Amino acid sequence: MRIFQKKYTHFLTSIFVVSLGGLSTLAFAPYYHYLVIILSVAALFVINKKQSFKNILLFGFGFFFFGIHWITIALNTYGHMPYVGAIISTTILCIFLCLFFYPLKFFQQNFSSAIFVASSFTLLEWLRSFIFTGFPWLSLGYSQVPNSPLSGFLPIIGIHGISFLVILTVTLLLLYKKKDFKGNIIIFSMIAIIWGGGFILKKIDWTQPIDKPIKVSLIQGNIDQLIKWNNDSIQLSLKKYKDLIFQAQGELIILPETSIPLIYQKIPISFMQSLQEKMNATKSKIILGAIYKENSQYFNSAVYLHDNSINLYHKYHLVPFGEYIPLRPLLKFVYENWLQIPFNDLSRGTKKQALFKFNNNQIAANICYEDVFGNEIIRPFPNATMLVNLSNDAWYGQSNAAFQHLQISQARAIETGRMMLRATNTGATAIINEKGEIISHLPHFDVGILEGYAQGYEGETPYSKYGNYLIVLLSIMGVILSLKRKT
Repeated sequence: MRIFQKKYTHFLTSIFVVSLGGLSTLAFAPYYHYLVIILSVAALFVINKKQSFKNILLFGFGFFFFGIHWITIALNTYGHMPYVGAIISTTILCIFLCLFFYPLKFFQQNFSSAIFVASSFTLLEWLRSFIFTGFPWLSLGYSQVPNSPLSGFLPIIGIHGISFLVILTVTLLLLYKKKDFKGNIIIFSMIAIIWGGGFILKKIDWTQPIDKPIKVSLIQGNIDQLIKWNNDSIQLSLKKYKDLIFQAQGELIILPETSIPLIYQKIPISFMQSLQEKMNATKSKIILGAIYKENSQYFNSAVYLHDNSINLYHKYHLVPFGEYIPLRPLLKFVYENWLQIPFNDLSRGTKKQALFKFNNNQIAANICYEDVFGNEIIRPFPNATMLVNLSNDAWYGQSNAAFQHLQISQARAIETGRMMLRATNTGATAIINEKGEIISHLPHFDVGILEGYAQGYEGETPYSKYGNYLIVLLSIMGVILSLKRKT
């Protein structure tokens, strides 16, 4: 009987820990309850006094499965992978990702352990941002964007730095001991300095306005992903975007990623002539998304139409499985028999590409989930005066993916001190200011034009100048010092 009760208790504990991980995602968009991640990780540590790696894995699995379950929608609904295969693929990814929570296993109730866990967790999260091309989605730091005082540190130490502060806050809280008055004063003073410092930092203007604001029109076409690339639907898409462009009032008109469902060179001449007429009549300029062909290579591109000329930005960071085929010899069967994703073997652009010039502004374009990689977004700095993101999150249906992506863009705006303009197919189309605040936002899955103004900014934040070097160096030092203190 005792054995049965013990197994039953372990089972209930496991279910609770997975649920705890899932509840942690309430800290992220669209919920923005940033204190939830503090409470959930603290609860995990309290439950996991015996430092069970199993509990850490279960928490991480719940966190990622509830957080990125929408990948099954992309694989099954739009990639036409069998539902079981989509679930298995997503589950395998979540199991892999939860391994990056491994450092949480080592928390003990002492100061050196608190520093070690925060530092090592941050280093592994940073590793997750580039290993196997990187998947830094749901980095813990995003849970604090944009409302938490901790987001005040974003322009200095970036999103991984906020993850460090989240874990450090939790571990410091758990150092509280009833009879250690002096130790408790030190602990709560440190927490107050961290959170109070973040509050003060949020009030600092790291960058300064340049030139006058630009009147912009961000177009949301709401083209169903299931029909977007069908030959029968192409003319309807062209007509819809043509009508929206002619209704747009902005000096700069921005369309979503691959908004024109054709290779750029095959877009009808009549359509391009109509756009030129619009630009000539209103002195406007247009950025549109299309597949661009150069020699025998195909690129996911942002095409800047201006002054009877074009400039190009070719997407650099491609989505594995969606835009290029990793491990082609091993996964050939999957692509030929399970996945049906158009243009799944694209070429990538170069690291350094020319910015789009608009009056005295230099616009840095990025496409799709490129804005997840803060260290790549800062490459054109300090020259870039504003950021533009062209996306198509229609792949993930009516899930939280688009809201999470919007929160990621908010983080990039805060890190760089630049406005971010997002033109998307189904949402989230938004204008975000340099403080990461959403100025205006179109409803998801509506056809519409978001009219507004975008201000260019000059100057550098510490993060745009040094990237992740500051927090990585700090974390390495934290690991070394905490290990030395143990010995």
